[in-house]
Amino acid sequence: MHVAILGPGRLGRSLAILLEQAGVGVSLLGRDTPIPPAADGVLLTVPDDAIAEASRGLPPGLIALHTSGATAFEVLRPHRPAGSFHPLMTFPGPHALPDLAGVPAALAGDPKAVSLGDDIAKRLGMRPIVVPGDRRLYHAAAVMAGNFATVLLAEASAILTAAGVPADDAPGILAPLALRSLANAGDDPMASLTGPVARGDHAVIAAHRQALAEFGLLDQLGIYEALTRRAEALIRAKEPVGETLGSNKSPGK
Repeated sequence: MHVAILGPGRLGRSLAILLEQAGVGVSLLGRDTPIPPAADGVLLTVPDDAIAEASRGLPPGLIALHTSGATAFEVLRPHRPAGSFHPLMTFPGPHALPDLAGVPAALAGDPKAVSLGDDIAKRLGMRPIVVPGDRRLYHAAAVMAGNFATVLLAEASAILTAAGVPADDAPGILAPLALRSLANAGDDPMASLTGPVARGDHAVIAAHRQALAEFGLLDQLGIYEALTRRAEALIRAKEPVGETLGSNKSPGK
C-alpha cells in the first residue's frame, strides 16, 4: 500500500510517521505537490474549510478520504470514489504520537473509499467503524466525550481548590478518579455509575448544593445541577418497573 497525505500539519505529519511505522508507503505532500502515480489513495488532512478546494485538483478515479470529523464526505464531490476517515483520537503532533491500538476510526463514503479506510485503520491497529448518519451528530458526540470531559475536570478542580487544595495540584488529584470512571464506563456507562446519585443519597446531594452556593461557585452549581438531573433521569429509565431511585428493596418487598 502507498498513501499520499495532502496537508503537512500536525495530523498529516503524525499519520505519515505512524503509517510508515506500519509498513505503508507514504508521500507527505504540500498543496502544490503532485500526487505520485503509485498512490492507492490520498488522505486530505487539510483544515475543514479547505477540503473542497483541495479536492478539486485530485486526479480522476483516485480514492480520496478527508480526515474531518464534522464534515460529510460529500464535500469532496464531484470526485469519486470519496469518503472520510476520522481517527477518534487527539494528535498533539509528531513529538507525541498517540497509541492507536483499538482506537476507533470513523468511516463513511463510497464503497471503495470505505474499503481503503478500513485497510488503513487495520494497518494502524485501529478499530474501523462505519458511521452512516449525520456527521454533525457524530462530531458532537466526540466533542462531548473528549473536549467536555476536560472542561468537567477543570470545573471539578475549581471546586477542589475552593476546599483548600492548591490549584496546581487539583487536576492531578482528580484525574486518576476521572480516568478510572471513564475506563469503567466503556462497556456500560450507567452500570458503572457510582456515588450519591446512584445510591439515591439525597442528603449528600443537598449538602453539595448548599456548599457550592455558600462559596459562590454558582457556575459549578449549575453544572452540578444539570448533571445530577441527567443522572437521575438515566437511572430512572434503566430501573425495572416497581423500583425507585435509591431503593434497596427487592422487587415485591
